[in-house]
Amino acid sequence: MKQKSGPGKAPAEHVLKDIRRQARRQYSAEEKIRIVLEGLRGEENISELCRREGIAASMYYGWSKEFLGKPDPAKMTPQREKKTPKNVDPGHTA
Repeated sequence: MKQKSGPGKAPAEHVLKDIRRQARRQYSAEEKIRIVLEGLRGEENISELCRREGIAASMYYGWSKEFLGKPDPAKMTPQREKKTPKNVDPGHTA
């Protein structure tokens, strides 16, 4: 049996055009604060709140840390001190 070529791709292309990833939603500061405060109230668990709001739990926890003023440990990695080689006089400039 021979496979048909040409018009066979049209339905697949049509399906792919229909399946589009939803654009990211931008949340205002007020929306973030409202969602975080709802989570802090504790009336429903965080996973239910996130599901209802359509956000990932990691996004909620990031917002809550930002809201509560807790620093992000990934951004607080200590910088290495620059070491002066042992054979170089620290007072000597090149």
